[in-house]
Amino acid sequence: MKKRSADTSPRARALFAAAALATALAAPCAFAGPTAAPANAYAYIGYPNDGQTVPAGKPFKVWFGLRYMGVAPRGVKFPNTGHHHLLIDVDLPPMDQEIPSDRNHLHYGAGETETLLELPPGKHTLQLLMGDDKHIPTNPPVYSKKITIYVK
Repeated sequence: MKKRSADTSPRARALFAAAALATALAAPCAFAGPTAAPANAYAYIGYPNDGQTVPAGKPFKVWFGLRYMGVAPRGVKFPNTGHHHLLIDVDLPPMDQEIPSDRNHLHYGAGETETLLELPPGKHTLQLLMGDDKHIPTNPPVYSKKITIYVK
């Protein structure tokens, strides 16, 4: 019996690539939560600005911006809404799990759009991440650019 070799013709490779792409597109996304968000929505930090220095030893205001999406408190499930989470000195968490709640992941589940924050002297990063009614990032994830501030 003659052994068959794999078909490596351009046509076979194209069919394989098309099948792999169709499978990937049909599979549920494991990289974000179950709550839909508008594709054009984005979050931003309105203050402080990237690279800004804020005074040490006293609280400073951080205000949150959001476009093409609404803010709703935790537990309120309404289309195209979520609530803010402020990430301090950390990278984005897994997008298919509940956002941690600790000193580096602050939750604003009452629907707040600003806060007073006091940080120790030094270089810090801030980033916003929107969560759904259960603190899980939306799909697609809505987050701000990570900014760097200096506390002196």
